Amino acid sequence: MRQIIAVVAAVLVLSACTPNVSVSSSSSGEQGISVTGQGEVSGTPDTLTVDLGVSLRRDTVEEATTDAADLAQNLIDAVKNQGVEDKDIQTRNYSIYPEYDYKGDTQTLLGYRVTNTVTVKVRNLDNAGSIIDAATTAGGDAVQVSGVSFSIEDDDALLQDARARAWEDAKAKADQLASLSGVTLGAPLSITESVSSPSPIYRAADSLETAGSTPIEAGSQTVTVVLDVRFSIGG
Repeated sequence: MRQIIAVVAAVLVLSACTPNVSVSSSSSGEQGISVTGQGEVSGTPDTLTVDLGVSLRRDTVEEATTDAADLAQNLIDAVKNQGVEDKDIQTRNYSIYPEYDYKGDTQTLLGYRVTNTVTVKVRNLDNAGSIIDAATTAGGDAVQVSGVSFSIEDDDALLQDARARAWEDAKAKADQLASLSGVTLGAPLSITESVSSPSPIYRAADSLETAGSTPIEAGSQTVTVVLDVRFSIGG
């Protein structure tokens, strides 16, 4: 029994791999059958991550920082009142800088801009629209909403299912090649894994000033596993 050499490398890829099959010899002269198997499994995202914040300009730094701090705190309090826990709110960006108006060779100070952004993780997607609406109301005209993305918090089950499907696909191809070429398929000599989890399709409201709660649709997310497997040829 040949010893199975398993080389498993998890690599995040953003494009699909093209399946291939081949019968070849290794550098040591040992013949083998190399195949690529692919497995895909789709699931519904259970977590939304969104950047919420405020950005405003005032005549002085003190005015800008004070007003931005008040609005940012109102926004954070509003999010918490919607059930988001402290652990799911993290400061993403805080900046202060002057803004100028340039006309010819003249530079005129317009004021100072302060931006304060937090990343909010929403675990109850049914409440996502209400959370965003609460934040935009608290932030007023200075509010900023960006970076909306979905994910599957625990995708272990999907990954295992996709891996099993990829193995079945690779094994079936290798079995057929062995049968067609009149040889016996041996044990796998090497296995390389690639995992792809592209961002799901989602839809948010065209305008935040719509009646009712902002609609947020998670869509679906597909986990793809590609296995490159090299089998030995039995006696």
